Amino acid sequence: MDGDQANGQTQGTGRRALLGAAVLGAGGAVLGLSGTARAAESRTAGHGGRGLKSLPVPTIIGHRGASGYRPEHTFGSYELALDLGADVVEAGDLVPTKDGHLVCRHEPEIGGTTDVASHPEFADRRTTKVLDGVPTTGWFTEDFTLAELKTLRAVERIPANRPHNTLYDGRWGIPTFEEVLRWQDEQTRKRGRQVWIYPETKHPTYFRKLGLGLEERVAKLLHKYGKDGRNSPVILQSFEPTSIQRLNRLVDNPLVVLLSSANSRPYDFVEANDPRTVADLVTPKGLREIAGYAQGIGPTLDLVIPRKADGTLAEPTTLVSDAHKVGLVLHPYTMRNENPFLPAEYRKGTAADAYGDVFGAFKTYFATGIDGVFTDNADTGLLARADFLKD
Repeated sequence: MDGDQANGQTQGTGRRALLGAAVLGAGGAVLGLSGTARAAESRTAGHGGRGLKSLPVPTIIGHRGASGYRPEHTFGSYELALDLGADVVEAGDLVPTKDGHLVCRHEPEIGGTTDVASHPEFADRRTTKVLDGVPTTGWFTEDFTLAELKTLRAVERIPANRPHNTLYDGRWGIPTFEEVLRWQDEQTRKRGRQVWIYPETKHPTYFRKLGLGLEERVAKLLHKYGKDGRNSPVILQSFEPTSIQRLNRLVDNPLVVLLSSANSRPYDFVEANDPRTVADLVTPKGLREIAGYAQGIGPTLDLVIPRKADGTLAEPTTLVSDAHKVGLVLHPYTMRNENPFLPAEYRKGTAADAYGDVFGAFKTYFATGIDGVFTDNADTGLLARADFLKD
């Protein structure tokens, strides 16, 4: 890590201990247990506590809202996730506009998630950029003002898997992060329960080099709305550890380091010539370092249970127990109902838009002791959790 690590560890330790205690209060005596014992503890989780302690375990996180049913990162998707019962909504993959506003898109390239291609006035904005080392062609949020982005409409990102979602193409626009924070308060009042959100800083090194640093903008808005405390219902996440370290110095929110495939390198590591890969970060040593400035990790599901060459599941790794030993919670990603996203043994047929045995897959992942999961189908996740807690 860069030189910020020591500061991040020093400043994060006290808060981490408090948040860790909150999670232990919710999850248990659950940490390190499995099966029936863990389920019994989980039944009592999420009652009477504050902060992370208020969340049920395993936590069902609506991935980009209810993106299995509506175009992702729209208020239609976010509100449906709440209607379906999600404990937390991932409202906000945060990318900046040309004039410095934060908006919610899965990536800065918006050709696949908006109708920008049908706007002739923006045809000349199409370009090729190197995004985290990868040449990428399309339209990028940093080349548009907020006013210009507000003329666009959201569309379904993966229509081959979700043809029914195309029914809603054009219905919703692009939310700003500030609008999401206000929406969170409105929905909390409307529903009579605290609504939680789980925003992510996207490509923070890329944007910092463009003079559009994300973390300071996130912190400013959280402070403005009084949501930058340790018990605030906003969990912040990033694939770049240095982004989480920077946020650790700016806010007191719970923080989560996202982890991609084992052989990948966070792009901030690439830029800093840090040779470590995700495989190094999920060792006991790597997890101890993360626990110095964050409260959790968001690993890909394959880091919890790898897949064999034929696409079926192998034996679980020790990641869950190793992370729990240093007080980190695990919120892996992403459970989806459709065949192509499931382990091979849980697929039904070969249709790209058909559902497989997702309940069987949920049960297998829950049995590892994970503290929650991102899912595009919150209703499926809640039913799967109910099944798991009855076993």
